[in-house]
Amino acid sequence: MHVVVIGAGVVGMTSAWALAREGHRVTVVDAAPEPAAGASHGNGAQLSYSYVAPLAGPSIWRDLPGLLFSKDAPVRFRPTLDPFQYRWGMKFLANCNTEAARRTTEALLRLAFLSRDTVKAAEDVGGLDFDWRESGKLVVYSKEESFAAARAQVELQAGLGCRQTVFDRSQCLTHEPALHTIANRIVGGIFTADDAAADPVKLCRGLQRLLASGNGAVDFRFGTRVERLKRAGNRLTGIDTSAGPIEGDAYVLAGGYESRILARSVGVDLPIYPIKGYSLTVDVADDKAAPDASVTDYANKIVYARLGAQLRIAGMADIVGPARDLAKDRVAQLARQARATFPGAADWTGDLRAWTGMRPATPSGRPIIGASGIANLALNVGHGPLGFTLAFGSAVALAAHLAGHAAPLPMEDFSLARA
Repeated sequence: MHVVVIGAGVVGMTSAWALAREGHRVTVVDAAPEPAAGASHGNGAQLSYSYVAPLAGPSIWRDLPGLLFSKDAPVRFRPTLDPFQYRWGMKFLANCNTEAARRTTEALLRLAFLSRDTVKAAEDVGGLDFDWRESGKLVVYSKEESFAAARAQVELQAGLGCRQTVFDRSQCLTHEPALHTIANRIVGGIFTADDAAADPVKLCRGLQRLLASGNGAVDFRFGTRVERLKRAGNRLTGIDTSAGPIEGDAYVLAGGYESRILARSVGVDLPIYPIKGYSLTVDVADDKAAPDASVTDYANKIVYARLGAQLRIAGMADIVGPARDLAKDRVAQLARQARATFPGAADWTGDLRAWTGMRPATPSGRPIIGASGIANLALNVGHGPLGFTLAFGSAVALAAHLAGHAAPLPMEDFSLARA
């Protein structure tokens, strides 16, 4: 079967990898000149297999005034004239309750563990150089209330296969001495040994080289914008692109938040909204002053990940529409908080390599994988901030769906209706 994959971010590239493994002929189409040019390019680089609780949780109600009025809140909402923003927001708030968050967390954990197990078992992926670093993840807390909620989450997730350790302040500092600068505000932490970090851009480029060689090579069409999906009855008959038409037997939509625009053209309404995030990438100046493990500062919602000789700092979630500008106040806030946390880790007056990208998020926090309602159009979209973490699991589930095989997890958990 010839499968056309629309999108060459980490979700599209792993989809192509999984489909090629099944023996399909694959064509990948993307408007950018290379893979991982969108939301995958500067993301947090953490593979947080045990930290998948959705943004839509009951604590949002307590934090709502900050979302609306604080300019420095880690998550902030700014109204636009787009009616879809309000429709998405109402569905998001409807998911902000304990039971919905629990069900979504359970579904995402299953998908995350499938992703973890898939990448570890894949010898061809293991042979790629993408700065894989399995040094664990430490989430540190500054308030007793949030730390108590984290301990309760550890107990819940223990029954779902998570292996996590609760640290007090001294154990946090023993495990990660670079945190000594903020020792006075750490009340405790949660450590997960088998979480990891890696460079998503290097992974996608490595997958491109891997898939473009050998028998059954994947055909990559970079610099090719998809302009329209063509539908006849309940099937797609092809796609119109800036380089001409492309036809296949099946199609996979994996193009991030812009997938919504293409899907609407053939009558599929995807509840995907772009949540804007920011990152910095700095050269490590002092190994001892930079964290070895991946670190999440829960209070500030900032993540730190080592990528070889570099440190990736990522955070913020701005619900402001598809504004691609690099907001100077957010970059300055991220740099200020990173410098206060790890002052000796980098030259904070030098090149911070600031970036912003649009995370394609559903109201529930669950990605949409599988059926679209059109017979030969499959979906692999809406992963929000977890695209890198969930990519390989999503790809394997997608490939099973297209082949008509039994899926490795309940596909209804990731249906369009559950998003």
